[in-house]
Amino acid sequence: MTSADSGAFERDYFEKVYRNYARQNPPRKLRFYRSIVDRVAPRDRKPRILDIGCAFGAFLSHLDPSWSRFGMDVSQFATDRAQKLLPGATFAKADITRIPFPGPFDIITAFDVIEHVPSLEDTGTSIQGKLSPQGHFLFVVPVYDGPTGPLVHLLDRDETHLHKRSREFWLAWAAERFEVVEWWGLTRYLLPVGYYVHLVTRPLRRFTPAIAVLTRRR
Repeated sequence: MTSADSGAFERDYFEKVYRNYARQNPPRKLRFYRSIVDRVAPRDRKPRILDIGCAFGAFLSHLDPSWSRFGMDVSQFATDRAQKLLPGATFAKADITRIPFPGPFDIITAFDVIEHVPSLEDTGTSIQGKLSPQGHFLFVVPVYDGPTGPLVHLLDRDETHLHKRSREFWLAWAAERFEVVEWWGLTRYLLPVGYYVHLVTRPLRRFTPAIAVLTRRR
């Protein structure tokens, strides 16, 4: 997670909003994310990847350990735990507009992060500045339009969501700063019985409650 108010994302936040962190990040979900970054990773060198809003490092833990893996989050609670769980990666407490690691990165990811960030302009500039030429930025955001929009509003109890926007807004935001390569529709929800639904679609991507967008630096 990342936000100007970093204190909002410490232990209490995770215990309230992401108390089922492991169930909300099942292997099949992380394999989908990995399949995208594997596809665009450079073949002639060891890839460098940065996961913004890394939380406890679940996504980075599913990548090839030979990669140079970096994670950042505004939560000290999260990065301390991530470092213990994944000592082979490098973690830091930092805001998205002040990325502390030297670039460039071949891939930057932000899963359910940028809807929390006050300045989307500063966010785009910060990420652009750390990407390698033709580097890729992959992000996931909830969307509040279409037939599922009212349901997303109803189920969204996260008060730190600052940008409750449509998919068209996010695609336009991305296209202003990067080249949009591909995007998918996502349906994900933790059922009361403990099973986490994670469905990916391209044909129905204009009707899903979340989207994943793969972009490339121009």
